[in-house]
Amino acid sequence: MSFESMALKPPLHPTYDLKEIIKLALAEDAGGQGDVTSMATIPVDMEVEANFLAKEDGIIAGIALADLVFHEVDPSLKVEWSQKDGDYIHKGLQFGKVFGRAHNIVVAERVALNFMQRMSGIATLTKKMADAAYPACILETRKTAPGLRLVDKWAVLIGGGRNHRMGLFDMVLIKDNHISIAGGIKNAIKSVDLCLEQKNLQMEVEVETRTLEEVHEVLNYASQANTSLTRIMLDNMVVPLPNGDVDTSMLKEAVDLINGRFETEASGNVTLETIHKIGQTGVTYISSGALTHSVKALDISLKIDTELALLVGRRTKRA
Repeated sequence: MSFESMALKPPLHPTYDLKEIIKLALAEDAGGQGDVTSMATIPVDMEVEANFLAKEDGIIAGIALADLVFHEVDPSLKVEWSQKDGDYIHKGLQFGKVFGRAHNIVVAERVALNFMQRMSGIATLTKKMADAAYPACILETRKTAPGLRLVDKWAVLIGGGRNHRMGLFDMVLIKDNHISIAGGIKNAIKSVDLCLEQKNLQMEVEVETRTLEEVHEVLNYASQANTSLTRIMLDNMVVPLPNGDVDTSMLKEAVDLINGRFETEASGNVTLETIHKIGQTGVTYISSGALTHSVKALDISLKIDTELALLVGRRTKRA
């Protein structure tokens, strides 16, 4: 598939087939029978124009993916946009339209909107988090919807975030269970260093630390060995307080200990309310699973009778 015309290209993945994901979503909806309602109500050759309507303020994402959905259903459909992925849209805005056979527009509608609404919700939250985290960079995690890994991570990029590892294959991330099985954090890093050397592999290596003692142990090992380690995760070093605030002193102490020798990543207790304070500690990155695992979809619709849709939307305060 060609992504040259896209405002922001999807992240790379060696095996992910975006076109097959679109086909699967369309087949899920059709169920082998097709759209029985449209077959019964829409003349086969009728052509219409339908408008995309924002029902909430937010960052639009998934425009490029929606183009692919409409093209998959019917290459003769004409889609035009007044906005691009990453733009801010406000409630009531008509930001795109599609023209062609009515039956095929209705068939593509829900799948295109499902992708766009989820991606726009992720992008909107990511934008808020990225702005609040500055000068730290916001990252997502692998806590994505099964089968939608690339789509979710694409939305994070559109919202101004950065991608963490795509999967298990493109970065070494030594987490708590690896450390426990290996018999300690030093043993785990040493094993990774040996494995990468033996297999002649070069990739980023991150280790999760949970205490200042573990940070000291990592730094001590790194000072005595030729290690492939590139980043230290500082997990749950942000401590919630009874008044709703957070104590970032432990995180700040860890960042100061590392003193720029490695990239740092804060994880745990990251919310819109806490992320600004976390970002001021000097960490390189802040990761948040909430960007993708708890996303609230942005309300978007596709309407043929736009005037009536706007009237109803105003009545229900959704336009």
